[in-house]
Amino acid sequence: MSDTPRVLGHRYEVGDLIGRGGMAQVHLGYDTRLSRTVAIKILRTDLAQDPMFLARFRREAQSAAALNHPSIVSVYDTGEEQITTAMGKEIPLPYIVMEFVKGRTVASLLTDGDPVPISEAVQIIVGVLSALEYSHQEGIIHRDIKPGNVMLTPDGKVKVMDFGIARAIADSAATMTQTNSVVGTAQYLSPEQARGEVVDARSDLYSAGCLFYELLTGKPPFTGDSAVAVAYQHVSETPRPASLIAPDIPDSIDRVVMKSLAKSRENRYQSAAEFREDVLSAARGEGVDAPSVTSWNIRPVPVVAPTQMATAVEGNPTTGTMQALSEESPEDTGVQPAVDEKAKRRNKIMIWAGVIILILAIAGIWYAIASSGGDEPDPGPSTTAVQMVDVPDLDGLDRDQIEAALDDAGLDYKSGIPQPSDSVEEGLFISSSPAPGDRVEIGSEVEVVLSTGPDKVAVPNIVGMSMSEASEALSEVDLRIGSSTSVDSAEYAKDEVASQSPGANESVEKDTAIDIEVASGMSVVPDTVGMTSNEAAEAIANAGFTARISEQDSDQTPDTVLGMNIDPGARLELGSNVTLYVAREPVNENPDPTPSEEPDPSESPSDDES
Repeated sequence: MSDTPRVLGHRYEVGDLIGRGGMAQVHLGYDTRLSRTVAIKILRTDLAQDPMFLARFRREAQSAAALNHPSIVSVYDTGEEQITTAMGKEIPLPYIVMEFVKGRTVASLLTDGDPVPISEAVQIIVGVLSALEYSHQEGIIHRDIKPGNVMLTPDGKVKVMDFGIARAIADSAATMTQTNSVVGTAQYLSPEQARGEVVDARSDLYSAGCLFYELLTGKPPFTGDSAVAVAYQHVSETPRPASLIAPDIPDSIDRVVMKSLAKSRENRYQSAAEFREDVLSAARGEGVDAPSVTSWNIRPVPVVAPTQMATAVEGNPTTGTMQALSEESPEDTGVQPAVDEKAKRRNKIMIWAGVIILILAIAGIWYAIASSGGDEPDPGPSTTAVQMVDVPDLDGLDRDQIEAALDDAGLDYKSGIPQPSDSVEEGLFISSSPAPGDRVEIGSEVEVVLSTGPDKVAVPNIVGMSMSEASEALSEVDLRIGSSTSVDSAEYAKDEVASQSPGANESVEKDTAIDIEVASGMSVVPDTVGMTSNEAAEAIANAGFTARISEQDSDQTPDTVLGMNIDPGARLELGSNVTLYVAREPVNENPDPTPSEEPDPSESPSDDES
């Protein structure tokens, strides 16, 4: 893209091209203001004058920017740069500044057609469902879940990207059947998308089921010579159970996959959270809320005319994206009449099977009457019509209130697995199966999921870490550093965390700010006057300094500290030397001489002297 500016928004330096799609190119970028590497998605200049592509790109920016979740590629900024075309016309060139994710797409794992290990497949699909649960709660349907839109980081984290054809749930019905409206990729298309019908969150769950199937088996549930053929299979055919392709797949996981691929939305998982819980239960070898694999073949799937389905805009069935053409003529779709003949033969077989069953039933009744001698058959015990009731509205109710409401309606309470929620207080209603408003038989069980409150995490111990290490440790559990105060500490080196609040292992909500005290690298000199030299040296060492002893003659008690070269209470850098003046007993260098021996005065002079 020679027309692409090298700097966008006076802030983002545009680097090498690292990816391209149908309407945009992705460049490696650098945020000069925050000094970080980013990915910059820029609309192709040849499409910037097309109102449809311009609106779609702006919608992607709006949708993605509204989502902030660990499993969704973050959007940091959006904007438009005015550029001049070769014709001299000024046009807006929109761009999206995103998180730069190191790693590879799930599609690269599946290029050789081999399945990934079951544990890894579970980890990937759980991450995708966590992202979908959040986006659905925010009112956004992705509409294009596929291996190429899911990334894996080197540490195994899942990142869902490309909300280019995402729609707000309230707006999803407005454009699904418009001609040329891009709505998904053939091999991961839900039946309702293929028919050009209104989509909802459960359409994303079908696509996630296709992804899960491919992760487990190495191939998507349906393949064909064209995107139209693949879409027709999504609408009309039941996929082979994954265990028939990969026999090591447990029955519980097989059942979860088949339920996620149900043709009718009412038979699928009703939420990403419900889907995720069953996947985790299956992975643990526990029971799942999904019927047996064979049950999906009991009822025939209604055949849909190919003219009601979507037609591929690209010829490659593995990459062909779909657009609804329900208003076009059969000639425009390019579908061969042989498809209709096949549907007619199937309908004829079903009709003749029904006629044969009816004839056998009549013959059985006639035989029973004849063998009883013409007597009236015993009608058996009288039966009464099944009484149906609506599941009551349970929003805002706690467990006791829910049990009372269900009891009043003639229904039984069943406890579901509690789930965290940022929007529902602890102990209150989140969801139920069947859902409020569903009509069920009186006496039925209603499984109720209650909130455990906001999702909480344990605070890691960051005392003794550097500021950068502490910030990284908190970020890994979705926490952040709050206020930072400098304190004198003899225990920790300069710029190490000396204390934290809340403390280690305390349970807090995500995104909580952890206040810290950071060591200044200084300590206070203790008062050691009057201590023995050993006591004083130990006190100096405990304060983070090195003691030096200087003895001085004194009439004070020997080995007692007389003073220091630094005043007590002064602040010094850790490791500094502190001199202790210690008393010692004076040494007498000039002692008194011993007196000479004098004669005894009592002795008298000798006679010789007289």
